[in-house]
Amino acid sequence: MAQLLRHPDLEPYNAELTEGLDVEAFIAESEKTGGSMVGSAQLAWPDEPKQALGLTLLLIEKLAADPGYATNFGHHFFYSGKKVIAGIHALTGQLIIPFVRDYKSYIQAKGSTDAMLKAQFSRKVFIVHGHDDGARETVARFLERIGLEAIILHEQANQGRTIIEKVVAHSDVGFAVVLLTPDDEGCVKGGTPEPRARQNVLLELGYFIGRLGRDKVCALKRGAVEIPSDFAGVVWETMDSGGGWKQALARELEAAGHSIDWNKVMRA
Repeated sequence: MAQLLRHPDLEPYNAELTEGLDVEAFIAESEKTGGSMVGSAQLAWPDEPKQALGLTLLLIEKLAADPGYATNFGHHFFYSGKKVIAGIHALTGQLIIPFVRDYKSYIQAKGSTDAMLKAQFSRKVFIVHGHDDGARETVARFLERIGLEAIILHEQANQGRTIIEKVVAHSDVGFAVVLLTPDDEGCVKGGTPEPRARQNVLLELGYFIGRLGRDKVCALKRGAVEIPSDFAGVVWETMDSGGGWKQALARELEAAGHSIDWNKVMRA
């Protein structure tokens, strides 16, 4: 969202909203409201609605620039129990969502029809994979040949970040391809081991379904891999040697909003 708010059409409105405001001083003043109890700190909002809206805008820019700080900020000022994720949910519901509503009303009140919060559709696509490097490279090359940029999470520099923090760092990516390859074996107790995808791949598949939505996740299955029943409803295609999966993946990308050149797809 911070990226959208930096759209050139919105610059004059943002400058007017934030003129004379100091977000660091606001945070410092808010820190003083906390007592000895965890979660007692409250944001010290000004009485003037326009100033509060401007400070929220500055806060969003600050939180977007540092996901780690955003996590701590949510846990500190929007404490909802011991789990950090609860603070993030509270921050979203109590700060981000009301801001979107109020900011839209502010822009509309200015009589502007030109300043539109329309995302530049990203050409980046996540690739989540197991140990099958061949499958990973094949999919990455296909995406690049049809004009998209493959983001392979495990190739991104860690910088002390978890896989989820890496995803947040690429928040403009709106589609994920998950490769289900028979890298592990597993079974119920006493059963016969059967091929399955690595557990971290299944975890990330579930994460992307929750983050992006099922319509923006495509699983490619290579070999005899069991599809967990928990992922029923997720689009998955067989990564066949004949290349039929390329057309199937291109259709899913197009349905998700990507502009697809089918001449490139057929040549890839």
